[in-house]
Amino acid sequence: MDVRTANEAKVKFGELLIKVQREPVHISKNGNPVAVLVAAEDYVSTEEMKLELLKLRAERAREQIAAGETVDGSEFFDQLLQRNDD
Repeated sequence: MDVRTANEAKVKFGELLIKVQREPVHISKNGNPVAVLVAAEDYVSTEEMKLELLKLRAERAREQIAAGETVDGSEFFDQLLQRNDD
């Protein structure tokens, strides 16, 4: 994993554009991670995968609703609150 400071990224931006074609480059500022540079192709691919996952989850939710596999809203929030208290 290549980690650069924000200043290094600014000074060597052209070099980073070439490097991100091979691997992501992590950028930190004041010792804290602030960004990750990735190739445009990798970004598009990741976004497409996320969209496909959302579609699959939406389809599964529709199937559960059609099958009557639902929960009462109050019961659902009560369960959430109980998990947060644990």
